[in-house]
Amino acid sequence: MPSHIALTALVVHDYDEAIDFYTRALGFDLAEDTARPDGSRWVVVRPPGATETALLLARAKDDAQRSRVGDQTGGRVGFFLYTDDFARDHARMTAEGVRFLETPRHEPYGSVAVFEDLYGNRWDLLQPALP
Repeated sequence: MPSHIALTALVVHDYDEAIDFYTRALGFDLAEDTARPDGSRWVVVRPPGATETALLLARAKDDAQRSRVGDQTGGRVGFFLYTDDFARDHARMTAEGVRFLETPRHEPYGSVAVFEDLYGNRWDLLQPALP
């Protein structure tokens, strides 16, 4: 197997509210939710059909981690959700209450709009332009 980035940790306040947001509002699949001996959980969500990349939802353990929830990238877009149907996913996410920070725009590289997750982390919803 070639090397690849499999998981990106996303620090959250609460496992269940994060699972709800990512599965309901963003339409992700819950790939794993396993209790660990220390009381934490190993929670993995991924976009439908994704096989090599996923998010590890990691509950903040201390004040330093709690202070980073929602601001893991210093206020810039740090996550990029690719889609094959921008209009469909934008409409579904808007109906689920996802907060978009701008109206959709069409750039040479594709259709894009910035949104926030439940904690305020910024994401791009992006449908790449066809080559």
